[in-house]
Amino acid sequence: MKVETGPRNALTDVPGLLVGHHQVLDKVVTRGAGAATGCTVVCAPGGATAAVDVRGGGPGTRETDLLDPHNTVGRVDAILLTGGSAYGLAAADGVMRWLEEHGQGVPMDPADPAKVVPIVSGAVIFDLPLGAWDIRPTAEFGYRAAAAAGTEFERGCVGAGTGAQAGVLKGGIGTASIHILDGPAAGCTVAALVAVNAAGSAFDPRTGLPWGAGSDGAEHFGLRPATPEQLARAAALPPKAASLNTTIGVVATDAELNPGETERLAMSAHDGLSRAVRPAHTPLDGDSLFALATGARVLDPEAYGPKTPLARTLRVADLCAAAALATERAIVDGLLSAHGIAGIPSYAEVFAH
Repeated sequence: MKVETGPRNALTDVPGLLVGHHQVLDKVVTRGAGAATGCTVVCAPGGATAAVDVRGGGPGTRETDLLDPHNTVGRVDAILLTGGSAYGLAAADGVMRWLEEHGQGVPMDPADPAKVVPIVSGAVIFDLPLGAWDIRPTAEFGYRAAAAAGTEFERGCVGAGTGAQAGVLKGGIGTASIHILDGPAAGCTVAALVAVNAAGSAFDPRTGLPWGAGSDGAEHFGLRPATPEQLARAAALPPKAASLNTTIGVVATDAELNPGETERLAMSAHDGLSRAVRPAHTPLDGDSLFALATGARVLDPEAYGPKTPLARTLRVADLCAAAALATERAIVDGLLSAHGIAGIPSYAEVFAH
């Protein structure tokens, strides 16, 4: 399968998706003091087919049961990624308020278009010990993040990635996109956005290169192996607190998929997570990945001949392979885009090139 990077190399290369952040980050943050948390909202105006795959042992989620392909509502208006552990789920109330004000949601009264119920699914990371325990995302955070949503957005220590930590290094928000050039999914775009806050390590201690650079090679990210001095510096970093865990994110495509196929996309995204973070899906993580399919591109039934029953399956298989790669790249992007906070160094600070 031949692919190229999308024009923004971001989730918003999938037409119709918007991303917004809101966070609080003090200039000085220490363990137990200062603000370092936030949330990220992925908006899908008009709704998108959605699914989720939760594999971590300690998840914090909202409105995930309704995304089961067997259930009635398989579309969402927005996905919330937030810090603050279970407290941070309150930010979804603000996202709902903003969507309601803009008439987005499931219509409840044909005679009154203002009566809608917005569908907002979400997941949390546990970032509370990084700064002050009582500073965490609220409904106002969610409202502001939804209001800020657009096609251009920041990466690194913003939104849900503000207080994130990737092993011994600072984590953050990362994103990537892939345009498929050949095969049954040619012309489709697959993209990912991830808040990297893993218990496991995001880099190979033997080389200093991100694990997630493996599929593309370090040259794709402009990296080279670390020096012995840099490796020694990384090995001397204090271990991450056992509770500061969970990687969450969204993978999306412009392809038309049904709920079951969209769930397969979310499942495949975890392959990218497990390649970029080692170990992943531990009992201490709440790893949860959502998938969105906007449906702008419909499968050409003649792509492999009108009588080929596997045409659609082959297309989904390529989309799943792209989902894993996009997630892997997004995790590396989150690692490279972060800066040090509260004594937790960034990848760039430890492995300066």
